[in-house]
Amino acid sequence: MMAMGRKIILAGLLGASAGIGSLAAAQEPVSALRGLNSNAPVDISSDRIEVQERADRAIFVGNVVARQDRLTLETARLTVAYSTSGGIDIDRLDAAGGVVVRSPSETARGNFGIYDLDRKLITLIGDVQLTREGNQVNGQRLVIDLNTGRAVIDGGSPGVAQSGGRVTGRFTVPQRPNGS
Repeated sequence: MMAMGRKIILAGLLGASAGIGSLAAAQEPVSALRGLNSNAPVDISSDRIEVQERADRAIFVGNVVARQDRLTLETARLTVAYSTSGGIDIDRLDAAGGVVVRSPSETARGNFGIYDLDRKLITLIGDVQLTREGNQVNGQRLVIDLNTGRAVIDGGSPGVAQSGGRVTGRFTVPQRPNGS
């Protein structure tokens, strides 16, 4: 396992369904990752690593697992872009080959994942599925702002700025006695 200098939050994508179970359409979903300790160490393991010093990046390939605090990211390939001003300062993470991000209460899946550490944004793109406590939301892009906890799911096609597709969801309903 490898710990890197600047700390990485890889799984912020998970909390977008907080509050969804109430089915309040006007309620903005808030990520469970809001206020996450981004200074916690990050451990990354994989079958192989290739360090490209001139390009300031490291590529982890095969059964990649990255952990920070209570978050876990699993993917086939993870590219870590960094700068070396007095140490390793991680700027961005790009995950490809199917991405699964987990926290204790949520799981998010997508084809690709991007974590911009400078802007504190986590994005999943392509066939996104977010689940929490039996609730599920599907779309094409999920963006979590770790500063505010705001989570947005779009139904648009990957790589297209405008939302032309649909967001779908399935939500649990509290069980009520008959006749209520």
